[in-house]
Amino acid sequence: MNIHDDSMITVEGTKDPSRKTPLLKVFLRGLWSENPGLCQLLGMCPLLAVSTSAVSALGLGLATLLVVCLSSLIISILRRFILREVRIPLYVVLIATLVTVVRAYTEAYYPDLYSSLGIYLPLIVTNCIIMGRAEAVAGRENPLRSLLDAAGTGLGFGLVLFVLGSIREILGAGTWMAGAGTVLGSWASGLETVLYPSDYTYLVAILPPGGFFVLALLIAMKNAHAIHARNRRENRFRIDSVRD
Repeated sequence: MNIHDDSMITVEGTKDPSRKTPLLKVFLRGLWSENPGLCQLLGMCPLLAVSTSAVSALGLGLATLLVVCLSSLIISILRRFILREVRIPLYVVLIATLVTVVRAYTEAYYPDLYSSLGIYLPLIVTNCIIMGRAEAVAGRENPLRSLLDAAGTGLGFGLVLFVLGSIREILGAGTWMAGAGTVLGSWASGLETVLYPSDYTYLVAILPPGGFFVLALLIAMKNAHAIHARNRRENRFRIDSVRD
């Protein structure tokens, strides 16, 4: 047993319920410190397969964000009525239903985006990120915290997808947001940019090996930043200790 402030007793290994993570931190941890693409390495199949262009990556990122937010919110609202023994099948059914709705909407209103995403749009059902947030957070927390956690995680995954797709498209095709007007609508035509002639592109960037190389570079940069920040904190602590 542990005694805290002489007034609260908690069982060893459990968290103090009064010490909740701040809401802003709940949202931000999915964007950076616990990013599913750079830290947890979840959703690697769509992350590498669809990120050959910025437009496709953006489309799948938005679809994943919508599904993870809606599923987490609904599961959190209904968590008290879901039997623990059947929670996983119910989660799968709910996620599959939401993915089917998103898939039908995309096919009806954005047929070119639907064609570019192919099998990876319905495969959102099997994305470990969505089930992981449902099991780890939505089934245990209130709707607000669950929604913020899902939004941060979905945005973090979507940002990695978009950055990866942008880098691969720029290196492999010399363009950025090519086909945005056709896929996303006429309003996005102004985003289409040709950066340099195709004669100077690196085809390997949009091939599967290029996806691994660019993703590895992003992960290395993330880890280098984390190490640098940790060293700065340690050095500041040492200086403060010497002054004291």
